[in-house]
Amino acid sequence: MANIHPSSVISSSAEIADDVIVGPFCYVDDGVVLGPGCRLDSHVTVKSGTKMGARNSVFQGAIIGGDPQDRGFQGQESYVEMGDDNVIREFVTIHRSKLEGGTTRLGNRNYLMAFVHLGHDCNLHDDITITNNVGCAGHVTIEDRANIGGMTGIHQWTRIGRAAMVAGMARITRDVPPYCVVAGDNEVIDINAVGLRRLLVTQEARRALHKAVRLLYKSELGLTHAIEIVRRDVELTPEVEYLLQFEQRRFGGKNGRGDQP
Repeated sequence: MANIHPSSVISSSAEIADDVIVGPFCYVDDGVVLGPGCRLDSHVTVKSGTKMGARNSVFQGAIIGGDPQDRGFQGQESYVEMGDDNVIREFVTIHRSKLEGGTTRLGNRNYLMAFVHLGHDCNLHDDITITNNVGCAGHVTIEDRANIGGMTGIHQWTRIGRAAMVAGMARITRDVPPYCVVAGDNEVIDINAVGLRRLLVTQEARRALHKAVRLLYKSELGLTHAIEIVRRDVELTPEVEYLLQFEQRRFGGKNGRGDQP
């Protein structure tokens, strides 16, 4: 039997695993699913259309599954889906999709610090850390193991690459390449050497990636020409190949992003 504080309001149609803990003054709406080991601290609101996996911890004042902030939203049925072992700290807001049948997604083992906002249709992969007061506009994608510094603003439809490090108070208006440190107004600084070492990427592979990054973002070459030179002159490690694939995605699809409808 779930441990639910008597001051909390839980819909009779919510599906709550037997070992879930719900603290005081929480609200769980119709049709919400809370998987095994989930914990709502206090004053947490979980709205209809939200499904959580196992062992997610949601702290004081967070609101999960609220309506999207979109002028065109007309109450369409949409969702938030969360995997396992996520930590959602104080006053985080996560909005459901603005699209009929659409979903805002969080993967596994993500850590969202206080006052983070995830807009409608965001897609977070796994093992991501987002620091305090970060705002993610609609349709943002963040790949595995990215780290986002505090008070960063991320424009809609942008993509943060795998194991990227975004410095605090950055202004992200276009895609952030994987394995890189980015600061200020989307300026690529260099490879994320600390993150790459933590991923056990070898020194030789880091050197190849560093050379590729210098050619792509620090030379006077156009991106298409730089990609050709990297393929010709740089060892094509898995990390370099993924970086090139990430950049080549810019040349397809709407607004230069192949994964957009």
